[in-house]
Amino acid sequence: MTDRLPTCSIVPFPERLAGGLSVALLAAGAIAAGAAQAQAWPAKPIRMIVNFGAGGSTDVIARSMAPRLGEALGQQVVVENRVGAGGNIGLDVVARAAPDGYTLLHSSDGTILINPFLYDMPSDPAKDLVAIAPTGRAAIFLVARAGLPVKTLPEFIAYARANPGKLNYGSAGNGTLQHVATEMLAREAKINVVHVAYKGSQQVMIDLLGGQVDFTFDLGAAIEHIKADKVRLLAVPTATRSPIFPNAPTMIEAGTNMTIAWLSGVYAPAATPRDVVLRLNREINRIMQTPEARATLSSMAAEPATPATPEEFAASQQKARERFGTLVKEANIRVK
Repeated sequence: MTDRLPTCSIVPFPERLAGGLSVALLAAGAIAAGAAQAQAWPAKPIRMIVNFGAGGSTDVIARSMAPRLGEALGQQVVVENRVGAGGNIGLDVVARAAPDGYTLLHSSDGTILINPFLYDMPSDPAKDLVAIAPTGRAAIFLVARAGLPVKTLPEFIAYARANPGKLNYGSAGNGTLQHVATEMLAREAKINVVHVAYKGSQQVMIDLLGGQVDFTFDLGAAIEHIKADKVRLLAVPTATRSPIFPNAPTMIEAGTNMTIAWLSGVYAPAATPRDVVLRLNREINRIMQTPEARATLSSMAAEPATPATPEEFAASQQKARERFGTLVKEANIRVK
């Protein structure tokens, strides 16, 4: 054994290479090229796919955020609605897009977390998308048409039990949060109700007002109609009461063991460059905390999501995915 440190030889690198190019010049060129590549994005407009119809909460948030995001990035952000299959069509468009930062998805957790347990999906959200940033967290309202002879959740449950299979409810599509929430309620309250799937929540509200739909879990479109007594608010399934309708009980207060929430967020194709993901994350987190974004969300009884890094957002999504998977299996929810 010896205390001597191992020796190494240093081979001098030629200061100038063949053709007279200096090492320093080559290094500087490489750095400049890398910087130029990093600064190249975005060099053209960005598509933000919303996988539900115009007028719903997911769409409203995206259209409010898009111009501010475009201003921050120096390129237009164009919102495009791609509806169908409970949000799967729009999701698949993004999952299959080039991972270059020019195609984004703004979606709710219904599609991202619930659909994999209901559909044979061509894309796997957990593998084919990267979570960028959460955007909004909304309250949900259990509302009934004004002509339904009930005023409270216990009265509604009693009426539904007395009329099995005669009440129908609307959702924004098979497998959406509205669908899952109602099936959870049906299982909890032991009632038999009929599902009517739409291609977006806006049409659900139109038919609720027109009397073609008996009730629904609303994501903010009913606020003004509740205030005008055109639809009846029975309860909210969130953990706390709504600040807009503080007199409406939570579903737990009304006698059911049920809570559920709604979260929206931005995603991109897997393998999107890390620097693009971080830039989008930073800008979206900032935009969603502005007074303008808060005002838009407040109009839907929603609030900005807590800012999160891509890793934090992905971790929370995975935890929620496991919870929803258990709920779907326990409630035996099927796409009809």
